[in-house]
Amino acid sequence: MDFVPLGLAADLVILTVRDGRLQVLLIRRGIPPYEGRWALPGGFVRPGEDLEAAALRELAEETGLEADRIHLEQVATYGAPDRDPRGRVVSVAYLALVPNLPSPVAGSDAAAANWISVADLLSSPDGSSEVMGLAFDHRRILADAVERARAKLEYSPLATAFCPPEFTISELRGIYEAVWGISLDPRNFHRKVTKTPHFVTPTGDTTTRDGGRPAQLFHRGTATTLHPPMPRT
Repeated sequence: MDFVPLGLAADLVILTVRDGRLQVLLIRRGIPPYEGRWALPGGFVRPGEDLEAAALRELAEETGLEADRIHLEQVATYGAPDRDPRGRVVSVAYLALVPNLPSPVAGSDAAAANWISVADLLSSPDGSSEVMGLAFDHRRILADAVERARAKLEYSPLATAFCPPEFTISELRGIYEAVWGISLDPRNFHRKVTKTPHFVTPTGDTTTRDGGRPAQLFHRGTATTLHPPMPRT
């Protein structure tokens, strides 16, 4: 029986909410294949290296971002025979959620790194006007990871991973609206969030950064699932 040499890679879909929009971190490849094209951060797993450790290493090497306060989970495994022109490469994709961060600094084999609107990337097969055609099968990976995030916001407190340690209900609603791409009624949202057991916990402090009257500050509660869930419709 013939055996095909196999490469193992880890790719990262790093999502944040900036300027009220769901955005993904992309790097412009500085080496072949697809030199000059935008892609998800990632790379080959080193011998003896754990998969998650490889994902976190690539995060730091290609973007300069560290793993502090980053939610990280596996999305899926991608192994189409022709997905990488260098040979048979299987990639394990990870979803990472981070609060709003400044523009990243490219490193290693990345020529540049930037936050790009997810809506623009997924609105057409060729991507946005800024990013025409992601490298490899990264558009599919991005679409799968975004749908994972959108679905998990319905039944888990995952939205708080996009927030700073202390946040207002209005800021949390902005996360849901950006990720789901819809508008939510402020009063209904406030009632659902504050009535869901252990979803959020008041800090006892207030802020005026939302404008208007002082707003109560919250932090993530102890819930791991939401009962009842927060439906998109």
